[in-house]
Amino acid sequence: MLKAVILIGGPQKGTRFRPLSFEVPKPLFPVAGVPMVQHHIEACAKVPGMKEILLMGFYQPHEALSRFLVSAQQEFKIPIRYLQEYAALGTGGGIYHFRDQILSGGPEAFFVLNADVCSEFPLQEMLDFRQQHGDVHSFVILGTTVLHYVEKPSTFVSEIINCGIYLFTPAIFQHIGDVFQRNQQELVLCPYLGEDSSNGWQRAEVIRLEQDVFTALAGSGKLYVYKTDGFWSQIKSAGSAIYASRLYLNQYSQCHPERLAQNKPGGPIIRGNVYIHPTASINSTAVLGPNVSIGKGVTVGAGVRVRESIVLHGASLHDHTCVLNTIVGWDSTIGRWARVEGTPSDPNPNDPYAKIDSETLFRDGRLTPSITILGCSVTIPAEVVILNSIVLPHKELSRSYKNQIIL
Repeated sequence: MLKAVILIGGPQKGTRFRPLSFEVPKPLFPVAGVPMVQHHIEACAKVPGMKEILLMGFYQPHEALSRFLVSAQQEFKIPIRYLQEYAALGTGGGIYHFRDQILSGGPEAFFVLNADVCSEFPLQEMLDFRQQHGDVHSFVILGTTVLHYVEKPSTFVSEIINCGIYLFTPAIFQHIGDVFQRNQQELVLCPYLGEDSSNGWQRAEVIRLEQDVFTALAGSGKLYVYKTDGFWSQIKSAGSAIYASRLYLNQYSQCHPERLAQNKPGGPIIRGNVYIHPTASINSTAVLGPNVSIGKGVTVGAGVRVRESIVLHGASLHDHTCVLNTIVGWDSTIGRWARVEGTPSDPNPNDPYAKIDSETLFRDGRLTPSITILGCSVTIPAEVVILNSIVLPHKELSRSYKNQIIL
């Protein structure tokens, strides 16, 4: 019997995802037409012997989250529950706090997945790898290759990075418990360390798997890395959501061909991989793709061109608009002949293992050119150009903008 834990964080996380995370918890943001975390759930539900999926984070009970859990349980025919942390406890502290819930029913092993990654999720391969290599109490980290450039390194620099996807046995709680005990002892010896929290034990419960637990396990022979050649990327910024959307849309041709739009008589012109929600209304002269995702109830007028973009539900693109490298927020409107364009922050296309960089918002005091983001209910007038800009929700623009955050 197996379980899976998906770490979804909370509202103070995902700040680089604003203004999109104002409207919906980041794990529910649609990537390639479905909520980001649904890709994780789908992968977990396919693993034979998977009995329960636990989402763990510190979002307050949330109507959108509850609705999503109910529909996901019905779709995947597996119990899915949300466990709410009372505070941000770190990647290890959360699973330690809820260890009784994870261990109930006696799973022999459980996966832990970070919600802000996109991947092929080779979970079955990780299980097979552990059986071939490890003893019954060994743990597996999913790793992938990345090219580092370090000038004159003084120590070994690994080309493998941690993907934030793990396979544990119940024995991991012994190791996390050791860190917890050590944290408590340090607090007794240095009580001022806990002064920034409401009580000392809260701070002792903040445990990070990567720094606090894996470092101690690294030399023990109990920790293995399964290296994947499949796609993987972090989804930290809104720009990386468009890149993740491309990776998932590409995967749909094998696993979900029904999600990809086809060229049909009387339908829009489709180029490459495109997802269109069945309720969207698209004019037959529109040209969409590659890498386009059109949400629920979206209206796309005549002669519209959309490329490398996510258009969220209820948005309206009037005739002859051009939308490139952009996320168009919920219920936003783009007027006729307007052009809304961003700059992609894609990794090197010639490097098969290239990973998207986490761009800083500003460089040298200027906004870094990146994906254009329109928050929800933004109105763009006819015949203007919006370039490399972030527009906060409920704005009605009156003119063109370039390289700006419009507050």
